[in-house]
Amino acid sequence: MIASASQVSGSIAQGDPPPAIELRGIDKRFGEVHANRNVDLRVAAGTIHGIVGENGAGKSTLMSILYGFYEADAGEIRINGRPLQIRSANDALQAGIGMVHQHFMLVDTFSVLENVMLGAESGAVLSRSKTLARRELERLEQDYGLRVDPDAVVEELPVGEQQRAEILKSLYRGAEILILDEPTGVLTPQESDQLFEILRSLKERGVTILLITHKLREIMDLTDFVSVMRQGEIVAHRRTSETDQKELAELMVGRSIEQHDVNRSHTPGEAVLAVKNVSMRDAKGVTRVDDVSFEVRAGEIVGIAGVAGNGQTELLELLSGIRPLDSGSFHANGRQVTPQNPCSPKDMRRLHVNHVPEDRHRLGLVMPFLASESSILGYQDRGRINKGLALDYPLIIKDCAEMMRVFDVRPVDPMLRSSNFSGGNQQKIVLAREMDKEPTLLLVGQPTRGVDVGAIEFIHGQLLSMRDRGCAILLVSVELDEILALSDRILVMFEGRIVGDVAGAGADKKQLGLLMANASPDAAESEAVS
Repeated sequence: MIASASQVSGSIAQGDPPPAIELRGIDKRFGEVHANRNVDLRVAAGTIHGIVGENGAGKSTLMSILYGFYEADAGEIRINGRPLQIRSANDALQAGIGMVHQHFMLVDTFSVLENVMLGAESGAVLSRSKTLARRELERLEQDYGLRVDPDAVVEELPVGEQQRAEILKSLYRGAEILILDEPTGVLTPQESDQLFEILRSLKERGVTILLITHKLREIMDLTDFVSVMRQGEIVAHRRTSETDQKELAELMVGRSIEQHDVNRSHTPGEAVLAVKNVSMRDAKGVTRVDDVSFEVRAGEIVGIAGVAGNGQTELLELLSGIRPLDSGSFHANGRQVTPQNPCSPKDMRRLHVNHVPEDRHRLGLVMPFLASESSILGYQDRGRINKGLALDYPLIIKDCAEMMRVFDVRPVDPMLRSSNFSGGNQQKIVLAREMDKEPTLLLVGQPTRGVDVGAIEFIHGQLLSMRDRGCAILLVSVELDEILALSDRILVMFEGRIVGDVAGAGADKKQLGLLMANASPDAAESEAVS
């Protein structure tokens, strides 16, 4: 049942201060897509309020209206009890609203200080502006525990520190309301824990936080209230202490969520991928993959666990032909790849080795392309869609629409630009393209990054089904629950090396955590036994 406006109020009683945020009857269409449908929402000041929902449920659209990226077709926005017209991000900033986007809005080649003060300079003399900005940054860092070097160049910072720079940028501009869109999608578990401590500190100092996330554990751990969206509507509001993950998941998708039973009793076939003593250095000469050896057999999922930045990304990219080897070799579907005999991504696809990259924006999609064009990237030269001198566009559009229906991409619109889909739906376009081709070896990085609980259930089911049909799958994920749920064997990487090889059936988080921290084998072994 859809919550009424009176139910939305939650704990806000008569005589209490007005809510920090009040949305009344917000409605927004994009052509045939009804993104927001008469949305009412009240958020109490000084609370952390979660918003959850499936990909395409309208969460990001609603927050974009609040932040001034879009203007509602109908409805009213009230901030601290006052009705406001928010037609731009500048209007939102003037109203004390800041937003930390899923993909950070920072200039990579600028310092943290330059990014924070960009567009908010205090005068024509830049040196004076920098001095004042540095002083204010020091205050904000001390008040909120947001430690980051103001002189560090953004592109050289870990992702977690880049996110802190984004939060500092909003606070520097006077934000009293902070919107975070999937804030842990690219963070390590340690960076996520640090972020949560920062958000709790902000809340204690009176900042109101709106948290969009698909990770229900984060909602339960961090928020005071949670609102659930489905198909553009808010269908439920809960005090977080009075709900649980199961109820929220079912409210999000409108049905029960099933857990897949993993059959680990089957016997895998022959090795499809055999990696032997592989090493690789980056452009700066730093070793990223260090003497790695392992196999993946037909009908087997091998998961790679590890804190992000320990060589998993580079390993997938060299196995898919994106990066060259420096030493060692690997066999994929019978072809040997060495430094002297390299293999391109095109060559690997012809060997039925498909790759779902970790970074869908950098490697998985061309954002200005139509969804139908993104759906054939890398495969445009083959099959029935290629007519020699021309592509069969009507057939491409038809095939894309069918893939979108199977993978529940929303909206089912092959003519919509890739950039106009939500992050989770962009991910599903990439997954559909690579998994639809029935590869014999699938290299998949962070398959469920940014997707909702219903889509996770579907994607996991597809991966297990492919495995059962004989596909060899190498899975990289920072989500230990995902690694444990899917893997027949688990490899653990630390500083570019394989430091653990564990049977999936007997693994647990504590054991893997010790290996990820490069604890002694005896410690990891005793943890597994206990």
